[in-house]
Amino acid sequence: MKNAFLLPTSRTDRALTIRKAVMPDIHALLGLINGYAGKGVMLPRTEFEMSENIRDFTVAFSGDKLVGCGALHFYTPTSAEVRSLAVAEEYKQSGAGRAIVKALEQEALDAGLDTIFAFTYVQEFFRKLGFVEVERGELPLKAWRDCLRCPKFQCCDEIAMLKILREGVHPALVPAEPLAELIQLPTVHR
Repeated sequence: MKNAFLLPTSRTDRALTIRKAVMPDIHALLGLINGYAGKGVMLPRTEFEMSENIRDFTVAFSGDKLVGCGALHFYTPTSAEVRSLAVAEEYKQSGAGRAIVKALEQEALDAGLDTIFAFTYVQEFFRKLGFVEVERGELPLKAWRDCLRCPKFQCCDEIAMLKILREGVHPALVPAEPLAELIQLPTVHR
């Protein structure tokens, strides 16, 4: 398959195939993502949303089994969000998550982006991949569109992480008006 590559892994008996998602992957993607959404750690997705955004997704397969996914969603001409990153429980620590994020990072570089960001509960995973923690208000306003429909909107406990992709680039990430004032976000102190 075009743009697919194999990732050898010691955790499983088969190599992982990393590739862009296609429409027949939707039901497996929904199962993985909505499984995590049921635990309250991801936003649920619908078949319509997945169909609309399938081109954002990169997937990891072991044989015929979907074992991980992630999406790169563009927000500005210089920045995109890594989102819907999920790995099946039995494939955690297999390298699938890292391989997916690296593939999304390469996609961002190929598109000429300067930064990628993520909202996460697993900040140590992202730190190991070169992301740093930032204040939410430093991220593009449009990124909060999904937050408005999140059940945790008023009490969000996810950590904002950012990775600068191009050395020497100092993007103007801070919006003209603070995000909290624009959409009445609660202030979170850590």
